Amino acid sequence: MSIVLAMAAVTGGMLAAQRQRALAEAREDNARLAIQEERNRMARDVHDILGHSLTVITVKAELASRLLEVSPERARAEVDDLERLARDALADVRQAVAGFRDMSLPGELARARTSLAAAGIEAQLPNATDAVPTELREVCAWALREGVTNVIRHSAASTCTVTLSERGITVADDGLGPDSSSSPPGTGLLGLEERALAVGATLRTRRLQPHGFELSVLTSEPGARPAPQHDDKVEA
Repeated sequence: MSIVLAMAAVTGGMLAAQRQRALAEAREDNARLAIQEERNRMARDVHDILGHSLTVITVKAELASRLLEVSPERARAEVDDLERLARDALADVRQAVAGFRDMSLPGELARARTSLAAAGIEAQLPNATDAVPTELREVCAWALREGVTNVIRHSAASTCTVTLSERGITVADDGLGPDSSSSPPGTGLLGLEERALAVGATLRTRRLQPHGFELSVLTSEPGARPAPQHDDKVEA
């Protein structure tokens, strides 16, 4: 009898030790996943912030250079704006790294209007954001930033049109569209796709006829969860 009890005690101790090891391994796995998720968030946010800011800074620097001879005062104003943009970008990156970065859809609309004007692109933007549900406003703000950055950087467009609705956002331009031989989607679109999926929306990109390009982040119809679609890819 004592042998049986001893074996039971040993077996129980071994099982308890195994459970403890399994719990410790699970905690380590969860910690690693949390760290990786935070790294991904930081990389996504920093890319989206710097991608847009550096694009606008480049456009404004080129404009200031062109104005230097014909209108020094306007050139100086553009240089002052460049300094502000650089400071804002630095503050945004610091907030993103600290995890306190908030996106405002009205703020991004104002930023888009300024950025498109600096690039010489007509901006057809809504005056209000009331149509967009609260839970979609942040992802729509990120989509607006990504879409406008791509319009300025890649499209050679003359007009950019932004549409907001209860399902999300659409950003369209009348430019050349992406090169059909371009590489798979860059960090910007991949990050936006992750943001969209997190709120039950879908990122789509497609060419427009006879020319142009459209990016949208829209919620699915009730009961449907279609997979993300990319008719054409843009590196961003």
